[in-house]
Amino acid sequence: MKIGLGLILLMFAFSCNTKEENLSEPKLIIKLVLDENQERLGNNGLPSQLPAGHAGQNPKFNGLSAHYLELAQGSFTPLGNGEIIYHAPETNVGGSSAIDFEKSIITKSGETFLEIPLKGLTPGQYEWVRLSLSYQNYDVDFYFNDQPFRGTVASFVGFNNYIKAFQVKNQAVTVNSNKRQGFWAFETINGVLTGESPEGATTVPNPLFQTSPIPPGSCVVTGKFDQKLIINGNEKKDIEMTMSLSINKSFEWVDQNGNGKWDVDPGAMESIVDMGLRGLVPKWKILD
Repeated sequence: MKIGLGLILLMFAFSCNTKEENLSEPKLIIKLVLDENQERLGNNGLPSQLPAGHAGQNPKFNGLSAHYLELAQGSFTPLGNGEIIYHAPETNVGGSSAIDFEKSIITKSGETFLEIPLKGLTPGQYEWVRLSLSYQNYDVDFYFNDQPFRGTVASFVGFNNYIKAFQVKNQAVTVNSNKRQGFWAFETINGVLTGESPEGATTVPNPLFQTSPIPPGSCVVTGKFDQKLIINGNEKKDIEMTMSLSINKSFEWVDQNGNGKWDVDPGAMESIVDMGLRGLVPKWKILD
């Protein structure tokens, strides 16, 4: 009886120690941060101004999601050949393969998006990050009969999205099908309006467009570390990786009357042309 009790106590102690070790296991902590003052980039990763006849504003974000995250060793590393550290669930329920929106992780700016054990990463030196955004929810200002109002936009920027239903702000929209990149819903006090941006209109900055292109219709934003991220496999402390995303006039429309305001008057609603984020600046630091 004494031997049996001793064995049970020993096993319990070992179990507790194992759990404590797992809890203190060093992690890669990933945060998504939105910055309206960050440089505004075009598809080629170079600074980009609004085209003539267009206007834009900095949206007030409520949440966002990404479905793919990859660390790339260098500028010639093809998409998919780096260290893929996150790939959200996809489904064929809607026909072709699509992001399963129901299983998306939606966070606010500055919140932790992912925590990944560092021991699971391949040791190496990583210079670039590729982050595929899939969903954005934010408030924008608009004008109706020259009177100011605020509405909420739900914007699907992933390559393809299977959506059962989603909440814009207070109202739900049922879809039960695939929606390509550029599908959006806009909620005001008068209800919800849905639409789609023109194919290929969503900006996806990629400074490596010449050496490591991305497929058309994807939303894989590419950014370079100021200092290479080095993983040696023997990390003792957590590493925090911040994905700083530019929302500098990322909500863009055709400004038909040139007043710099988004006018949504009946029969003369100014067309939304781009809702893509405007650049990625990844940073990392070791946490004490």
